[in-house]
Amino acid sequence: MTEFATSADGTRIAYDRQGSGPPVILIDGAMQFRAFDPASVEMAKELARHGFTVFHYDRRGRGESPAEAPITLEQTLDDLRALIAVATEGADDAVALFGSSSGGAIALAAAASGLAVSKLVLWEVPLSAELGTDGAEFLAGLRERIAAGDGDATIEYFMKDMPPEWLAGAKSSPGWPIMTAMGPSLEPDSEALAWTQSAARPALWAGVTQPTLVLVGEQTLDLMGPAADSLVASLPHAIRGTVPAADHAWEPKSMALAIAGFLVG
Repeated sequence: MTEFATSADGTRIAYDRQGSGPPVILIDGAMQFRAFDPASVEMAKELARHGFTVFHYDRRGRGESPAEAPITLEQTLDDLRALIAVATEGADDAVALFGSSSGGAIALAAAASGLAVSKLVLWEVPLSAELGTDGAEFLAGLRERIAAGDGDATIEYFMKDMPPEWLAGAKSSPGWPIMTAMGPSLEPDSEALAWTQSAARPALWAGVTQPTLVLVGEQTLDLMGPAADSLVASLPHAIRGTVPAADHAWEPKSMALAIAGFLVG
Protein backbone atom coordinates (compact mmCIF):
# COMPACT_ATOMS: atom_id res chain seq x y z
CA MET A 1 0.00 0.00 0.00
CA THR A 2 1.32 3.42 -0.93
CA GLU A 3 2.40 5.65 1.94
CA PHE A 4 3.59 9.26 1.81
CA ALA A 5 6.43 11.25 3.33
CA THR A 6 6.28 15.04 3.39
CA SER A 7 9.33 16.88 2.09
CA ALA A 8 10.63 20.22 3.35
CA ASP A 9 8.53 22.25 0.91
CA GLY A 10 5.36 20.26 1.57
CA THR A 11 5.60 18.00 -1.49
CA ARG A 12 4.25 14.53 -0.79
CA ILE A 13 6.59 11.70 -1.79
CA ALA A 14 4.91 8.36 -2.43
CA TYR A 15 6.60 5.15 -1.39
CA ASP A 16 6.08 1.45 -0.73
CA ARG A 17 7.49 -0.22 2.37
CA GLN A 18 7.96 -3.98 2.58
CA GLY A 19 9.88 -6.47 4.63
CA SER A 20 11.39 -6.29 8.11
CA GLY A 21 14.96 -5.55 9.08
CA PRO A 22 17.59 -2.86 8.45
CA PRO A 23 16.22 -0.10 6.18
CA VAL A 24 17.24 0.27 2.54
CA ILE A 25 16.01 3.04 0.22
CA LEU A 26 16.03 2.46 -3.54
CA ILE A 27 16.86 5.57 -5.60
CA ASP A 28 15.67 5.19 -9.18
CA GLY A 29 17.58 6.56 -12.13
CA ALA A 30 16.22 8.27 -15.22
CA MET A 31 12.84 7.11 -16.56
CA GLN A 32 12.11 4.95 -13.52
CA PHE A 33 9.27 4.97 -11.04
CA ARG A 34 7.26 2.22 -9.39
CA ALA A 35 4.44 1.89 -11.91
CA PHE A 36 6.84 2.15 -14.87
CA ASP A 37 9.63 -0.17 -13.75
CA PRO A 38 8.55 -3.74 -12.92
CA ALA A 39 12.15 -4.95 -12.57
CA SER A 40 12.81 -2.58 -9.66
CA VAL A 41 9.49 -3.50 -8.04
CA GLU A 42 10.41 -7.19 -8.22
CA MET A 43 13.91 -6.50 -6.93
CA ALA A 44 12.47 -4.63 -3.94
CA LYS A 45 10.35 -7.68 -3.09
CA GLU A 46 13.35 -9.99 -3.40
CA LEU A 47 15.52 -7.74 -1.23
CA ALA A 48 12.81 -7.63 1.42
CA ARG A 49 12.80 -11.44 1.48
CA HIS A 50 16.49 -11.31 2.41
CA GLY A 51 15.65 -9.58 5.70
CA PHE A 52 15.49 -5.85 4.99
CA THR A 53 12.84 -3.16 5.21
CA VAL A 54 12.87 -1.82 1.66
CA PHE A 55 11.57 1.64 0.78
CA HIS A 56 10.88 2.12 -2.94
CA TYR A 57 9.62 5.59 -3.77
CA ASP A 58 8.47 7.66 -6.71
CA ARG A 59 10.94 10.47 -7.15
CA ARG A 60 9.60 14.03 -7.24
CA GLY A 61 7.75 14.70 -10.50
CA ARG A 62 7.08 11.03 -11.22
CA GLY A 63 4.24 8.61 -10.56
CA GLU A 64 2.38 9.42 -7.36
CA SER A 65 4.81 12.20 -6.37
CA PRO A 66 3.67 15.06 -8.64
CA ALA A 67 5.57 18.34 -8.52
CA GLU A 68 5.98 21.44 -10.63
CA ALA A 69 9.14 22.30 -12.53
CA PRO A 70 11.87 23.23 -11.90
CA ILE A 71 12.89 20.15 -9.93
CA THR A 72 16.31 20.45 -8.35
CA LEU A 73 18.90 18.19 -6.76
CA GLU A 74 18.51 20.12 -3.49
CA GLN A 75 14.79 19.29 -3.44
CA THR A 76 15.58 15.68 -4.25
CA LEU A 77 17.93 15.50 -1.26
CA ASP A 78 15.21 17.05 0.90
CA ASP A 79 12.89 14.28 -0.28
CA LEU A 80 15.46 11.67 0.72
CA ARG A 81 15.90 13.36 4.10
CA ALA A 82 12.15 13.01 4.70
CA LEU A 83 12.21 9.34 3.69
CA ILE A 84 15.22 8.65 5.90
CA ALA A 85 13.34 10.20 8.83
CA VAL A 86 10.51 7.73 8.22
CA ALA A 87 12.86 4.79 7.72
CA THR A 88 14.90 5.48 10.86
CA GLU A 89 11.98 6.10 13.18
CA GLY A 90 12.75 3.73 16.04
CA ALA A 91 16.01 1.85 16.56
CA ASP A 92 17.86 2.58 13.32
CA ASP A 93 19.75 5.83 12.88
CA ALA A 94 20.94 5.40 9.28
CA VAL A 95 19.83 3.74 6.08
CA ALA A 96 21.54 2.00 3.21
CA LEU A 97 21.01 3.48 -0.25
CA PHE A 98 20.84 1.64 -3.55
CA GLY A 99 21.30 4.06 -6.46
CA SER A 100 20.48 2.87 -9.96
CA SER A 101 22.37 4.56 -12.81
CA SER A 102 22.03 8.35 -12.39
CA GLY A 103 20.27 7.56 -9.11
CA GLY A 104 23.71 6.44 -7.96
CA ALA A 105 25.01 9.97 -8.42
CA ILE A 106 22.09 11.21 -6.32
CA ALA A 107 22.96 8.62 -3.64
CA LEU A 108 26.54 9.91 -3.62
CA ALA A 109 25.31 13.49 -3.27
CA ALA A 110 23.10 12.41 -0.36
CA ALA A 111 26.03 10.82 1.45
CA ALA A 112 28.30 13.78 0.71
CA SER A 113 25.71 16.21 2.06
CA GLY A 114 25.67 14.47 5.42
CA LEU A 115 22.40 12.55 5.27
CA ALA A 116 22.20 9.56 7.61
CA VAL A 117 23.54 6.89 5.27
CA SER A 118 25.11 3.63 6.48
CA LYS A 119 26.21 1.98 3.22
CA LEU A 120 25.98 2.63 -0.52
CA VAL A 121 25.36 0.30 -3.45
CA LEU A 122 25.83 2.02 -6.81
CA TRP A 123 24.75 0.42 -10.08
CA GLU A 124 26.43 1.57 -13.31
CA VAL A 125 26.64 5.28 -12.56
CA PRO A 126 27.31 6.87 -15.99
CA LEU A 127 30.17 9.16 -14.99
CA SER A 128 32.02 11.20 -17.59
CA ALA A 129 35.66 12.22 -17.26
CA GLU A 130 36.82 13.63 -13.94
CA LEU A 131 36.94 17.45 -13.99
CA GLY A 132 35.24 17.50 -17.39
CA THR A 133 32.77 20.17 -18.45
CA ASP A 134 30.39 18.05 -20.51
CA GLY A 135 28.10 17.38 -17.53
CA ALA A 136 27.51 21.07 -16.87
CA GLU A 137 27.02 21.73 -20.57
CA PHE A 138 24.51 18.88 -20.82
CA LEU A 139 22.64 20.18 -17.76
CA ALA A 140 22.34 23.64 -19.31
CA GLY A 141 20.91 22.19 -22.52
CA LEU A 142 18.45 20.03 -20.61
CA ARG A 143 17.24 22.98 -18.56
CA GLU A 144 16.61 24.97 -21.74
CA ARG A 145 14.37 22.24 -23.10
CA ILE A 146 12.53 21.75 -19.82
CA ALA A 147 11.90 25.50 -19.59
CA ALA A 148 10.54 25.50 -23.15
CA GLY A 149 7.97 22.88 -22.11
CA ASP A 150 8.75 20.54 -25.00
CA GLY A 151 8.51 17.04 -23.58
CA ASP A 152 9.57 15.26 -26.77
CA ALA A 153 12.62 17.48 -27.21
CA THR A 154 13.57 17.04 -23.55
CA ILE A 155 13.66 13.24 -23.74
CA GLU A 156 15.30 13.22 -27.16
CA TYR A 157 18.03 15.47 -25.78
CA PHE A 158 18.44 13.43 -22.60
CA MET A 159 18.88 10.22 -24.62
CA LYS A 160 21.05 11.69 -27.38
CA ASP A 161 24.25 10.00 -26.20
CA MET A 162 22.63 6.63 -25.55
CA PRO A 163 22.58 3.83 -28.14
CA PRO A 164 20.29 5.11 -30.94
CA GLU A 165 18.16 1.98 -30.85
CA TRP A 166 17.18 2.83 -27.27
CA LEU A 167 15.65 6.14 -28.36
CA ALA A 168 13.99 4.56 -31.40
CA GLY A 169 12.48 1.86 -29.22
CA ALA A 170 11.28 4.38 -26.65
CA LYS A 171 9.60 6.59 -29.27
CA SER A 172 7.77 3.63 -30.80
CA SER A 173 6.59 2.27 -27.44
CA PRO A 174 3.35 2.98 -25.57
CA GLY A 175 5.50 4.37 -22.76
CA TRP A 176 6.74 7.38 -24.75
CA PRO A 177 4.03 9.78 -23.44
CA ILE A 178 4.87 8.70 -19.89
CA MET A 179 8.55 9.41 -20.50
CA THR A 180 7.92 12.83 -22.00
CA ALA A 181 5.71 13.76 -19.04
CA MET A 182 8.52 13.06 -16.57
CA GLY A 183 11.04 15.25 -18.41
CA PRO A 184 11.34 17.91 -15.64
CA SER A 185 12.26 15.21 -13.12
CA LEU A 186 15.43 14.44 -15.09
CA GLU A 187 17.08 17.69 -14.01
CA PRO A 188 18.34 16.28 -10.66
CA ASP A 189 19.87 13.30 -12.50
CA SER A 190 21.83 15.62 -14.75
CA GLU A 191 22.63 18.01 -11.91
CA ALA A 192 24.06 15.18 -9.80
CA LEU A 193 26.17 13.90 -12.69
CA ALA A 194 27.48 17.41 -13.37
CA TRP A 195 28.35 17.68 -9.66
CA THR A 196 30.60 14.61 -9.96
CA GLN A 197 32.83 16.68 -12.29
CA SER A 198 32.83 19.82 -10.17
CA ALA A 199 36.08 19.03 -8.32
CA ALA A 200 38.73 16.34 -8.13
CA ARG A 201 36.80 13.27 -7.03
CA PRO A 202 39.00 12.18 -4.11
CA ALA A 203 38.48 15.62 -2.58
CA LEU A 204 34.81 15.83 -3.59
CA TRP A 205 34.06 12.48 -1.95
CA ALA A 206 36.53 12.54 0.95
CA GLY A 207 33.62 12.69 3.37
CA VAL A 208 31.79 9.74 1.81
CA THR A 209 33.34 7.22 4.18
CA GLN A 210 30.51 4.71 4.07
CA PRO A 211 31.33 1.21 2.76
CA THR A 212 30.37 1.27 -0.92
CA LEU A 213 29.76 -1.45 -3.49
CA VAL A 214 30.16 -0.34 -7.12
CA LEU A 215 28.36 -2.73 -9.45
CA VAL A 216 28.58 -3.25 -13.20
CA GLY A 217 26.99 -5.83 -15.46
CA GLU A 218 28.79 -8.79 -16.99
CA GLN A 219 27.99 -7.18 -20.34
CA THR A 220 28.00 -3.41 -20.14
CA LEU A 221 28.38 -0.21 -22.10
CA ASP A 222 31.89 1.04 -22.81
CA LEU A 223 31.71 3.97 -20.39
CA MET A 224 30.60 1.94 -17.36
CA GLY A 225 33.88 0.16 -16.68
CA PRO A 226 35.99 3.35 -16.51
CA ALA A 227 33.23 5.03 -14.49
CA ALA A 228 33.27 2.19 -11.95
CA ASP A 229 37.06 2.35 -11.77
CA SER A 230 36.88 6.09 -11.06
CA LEU A 231 34.40 5.52 -8.25
CA VAL A 232 36.48 2.80 -6.62
CA ALA A 233 39.68 4.85 -6.94
CA SER A 234 38.10 8.03 -5.56
CA LEU A 235 35.89 6.80 -2.71
CA PRO A 236 37.61 6.00 0.59
CA HIS A 237 35.97 2.59 1.15
CA ALA A 238 34.68 1.23 -2.16
CA ILE A 239 34.91 -2.16 -3.84
CA ARG A 240 33.79 -3.27 -7.27
CA GLY A 241 31.44 -6.13 -8.07
CA THR A 242 29.77 -7.71 -11.09
CA VAL A 243 26.23 -8.99 -11.56
CA PRO A 244 24.51 -10.83 -14.42
CA ALA A 245 23.28 -7.97 -16.60
CA ALA A 246 23.46 -6.58 -20.12
CA ASP A 247 22.62 -3.25 -21.79
CA HIS A 248 22.29 -1.45 -18.44
CA ALA A 249 19.49 -3.79 -17.30
CA TRP A 250 19.81 -6.23 -14.41
CA GLU A 251 17.97 -9.35 -13.24
CA PRO A 252 15.99 -8.70 -10.03
CA LYS A 253 16.93 -11.80 -8.03
CA SER A 254 20.64 -11.51 -8.81
CA MET A 255 20.68 -7.80 -7.98
CA ALA A 256 18.82 -8.34 -4.70
CA LEU A 257 21.28 -11.08 -3.72
CA ALA A 258 24.29 -8.88 -4.50
CA ILE A 259 22.89 -5.98 -2.47
CA ALA A 260 21.92 -8.20 0.47
CA GLY A 261 25.29 -9.94 0.55
CA PHE A 262 27.14 -6.64 0.73
CA LEU A 263 24.86 -5.08 3.31
CA VAL A 264 25.01 -8.12 5.57
CA GLY A 265 28.78 -8.45 5.14
